[in-house]
Amino acid sequence: MWIADGWKDYEVIDCSKGEKLERWGDYLLVRPDPQVIWDTPKKEYGWKHMNGHYHRSKKGGGEWEFFDLPQQWQIHYKNLTFNLKPFSFKHTGLFPEQATNWDWFSEKIKAAKAQGREVKVLNLFAYTGGATLAAAAAGAKVTHVDASKGMVAWAKENAVSSGLKDAPIRWLVDDCVKFVEREIRRGNHYDAIIMDPPSYGRGPKGEIWKIEDSIHSFIKLCTNVLSDDPLFFLVNSYTTGLAPAVLTYMLSTELKAWNGTVESQEIGLPVTKTGLVLPCGASGRWETK
Repeated sequence: MWIADGWKDYEVIDCSKGEKLERWGDYLLVRPDPQVIWDTPKKEYGWKHMNGHYHRSKKGGGEWEFFDLPQQWQIHYKNLTFNLKPFSFKHTGLFPEQATNWDWFSEKIKAAKAQGREVKVLNLFAYTGGATLAAAAAGAKVTHVDASKGMVAWAKENAVSSGLKDAPIRWLVDDCVKFVEREIRRGNHYDAIIMDPPSYGRGPKGEIWKIEDSIHSFIKLCTNVLSDDPLFFLVNSYTTGLAPAVLTYMLSTELKAWNGTVESQEIGLPVTKTGLVLPCGASGRWETK
């Protein structure tokens, strides 16, 4: 398992009965987590003194209950700054477990830059820009694509807060599949691709995305915009049915034309109280040899 253990401003303090107790900077949040199927005593201080609690509804969805929580605040990861705010379906605008991937590809970008190479990165389903900012801070030119205008605006705010306002980032509100199809026609290429596809989603014009039906064909499509000497290809999945081995199989199959290696694992966050690791999805990494 790849573990995001480099955080100072974030931690999973404890988890029990379908919920996790987290510290986001100075604030404590309790949020649901379907992986937490165990029932251990909730003795930690924060369980009764949280600043925000997301209650899941039995009918689906849910709602936030706030106790002395600002509308927006910031946390930091190394040289990056993220603006947080609780919004729909339990989210805060950041997936801290992805820091393990940021560290991995940042080192690859820095090493390529040290050899005098320019690195162009395509970040698809790019959300609020965690991977975009990490890649840009490492020295890459980044194309950031997400179907949500609000998420792209949020990502731009994070770039400004991280001192990356003038970094070479292209911000695009677009359907990811259609964007890649146009890039193929335009003959544009990238040295690295990052994708964080949702289990289910809709594009700006109502285009439907269902990961089990679409992910393999989309990975195959994206190989058409890879450069002749690609650096890496990262695929993230939060869909239970897509095991790490499935990600390895797809990446190995579709990137066999390039000389590289594939490894896929669960990603996770350390839990302070128990010293154990909470699983938070899976990632597949292809990298050049």
